[in-house]
Amino acid sequence: MKISGVPYRSVWVDPGDGWSVRIFDQTKLPWSLDILRLTDRDQAAHAIRSMQTRGAPLIGAVAAYGLCLALRADASSAAMERDAALLAETRPTAINLKWALDRMLGRLRPLGASGRVDAAYAEAAAIADEDSAQNEAIGRHGLPLIQEKAAKGHVNVLTHCNAGWLATVDWGTALAPIYMAHDLGIDIHVWVDETRPRNQGAALTAWELGSHGVKHTVIADNAGGHLMQHGMVDLVIVGTDRVTRTGDVANKIGTYLKALAARDNDVPFWVALPSTTIDWTVADGVREIPIEERAASEVTDITGRMADGTIATVRVAAAGSPGANPAFDVTPARLVTGLIAERGRCDASAEGLLGLFPEHRS
Repeated sequence: MKISGVPYRSVWVDPGDGWSVRIFDQTKLPWSLDILRLTDRDQAAHAIRSMQTRGAPLIGAVAAYGLCLALRADASSAAMERDAALLAETRPTAINLKWALDRMLGRLRPLGASGRVDAAYAEAAAIADEDSAQNEAIGRHGLPLIQEKAAKGHVNVLTHCNAGWLATVDWGTALAPIYMAHDLGIDIHVWVDETRPRNQGAALTAWELGSHGVKHTVIADNAGGHLMQHGMVDLVIVGTDRVTRTGDVANKIGTYLKALAARDNDVPFWVALPSTTIDWTVADGVREIPIEERAASEVTDITGRMADGTIATVRVAAAGSPGANPAFDVTPARLVTGLIAERGRCDASAEGLLGLFPEHRS
């Protein structure tokens, strides 16, 4: 994807030194475009934990590169296992993080310490390349859903949180078909949920869409149901951080409520995901997926740009009132119209997923 005409991915190896890792500091967007240089394991772990880098597919790729950086310091088996475990603990809900680190360890464990660093960088690069290709394929498989609605001449899509290229290595999941539709000249408009408490929609999705020239409007999280009632939403497309083998979907808090509103108003509710987001070991998302509980200050405080241009964090809750901050919720498969993956579209069900990925029938 492009920023001011310059193509970028969301993570890359610095071409100057050939080993350090570059990411965008997403906590500074949309006010400034800051590029961070990661040089060791702890910096990579902090970037994931603090959400300087975020999005289920992207944090998997960044964690893979974080292990590369760790191996530069100590490539012994004991250190490698310790460092992978530390990186895996940074965010508990998104399954891509564990998947990427498990894949890295599977590639590196048979090797001696002397061969691990080069092999690690090669494997991390492969993970990044595959994520980009998967998301481009998701865009192609999701595009017909928008084209069908475009028969009336105009399409309104609602999305929640940020599932664009900032959440992946490139293209995005939920936003990939939207970008493709826009580039084909389809008259598309996106309702962008603000996505409290961290405002990834208002800050990141709106910035992405604006940079690409896609028409969009930021709305309060609670406005989506009203818009659906009045026929102002043609379909909902969201991303996800983990999908069970039965089709339950864990995504940013508030997704479940959008699915309920969509079902009540007969609005299609689609979820876009690469196969790396499927957790084949879990059947019941509500009971089995761990839900990250983040700092209460994310709810009680808010950060924004002041009238004089400075960035400030202010408290919006009553003094002394505590806050609770579950970061994700689970949408049961029965509320999901279907899933969009790199191999095509399917029902949100065990058989639907196995139809696309039959190798998991065992």
